[in-house]
Amino acid sequence: MNLDEKIEELREILRRDRGDLEVVDFKDGILKIRLLGMCTKCPFSQITLSEVIKKKLKEVPEVKEIEVV
Repeated sequence: MNLDEKIEELREILRRDRGDLEVVDFKDGILKIRLLGMCTKCPFSQITLSEVIKKKLKEVPEVKEIEVV
């Protein structure tokens, strides 16, 4: 699965709870993302970030590091 497909998969998961994410930048293996919608206020967003988002994005070989901006 490529990065675009993985991002869409994650967006579908987050949208179930009225959240979303966007890619801000991807350069030299560093992926910068922004959480949107309910993800910005959710007390579980850090758990979702570490246990779901980062794990799934690290499955993409080109992604070396993930930063939330």
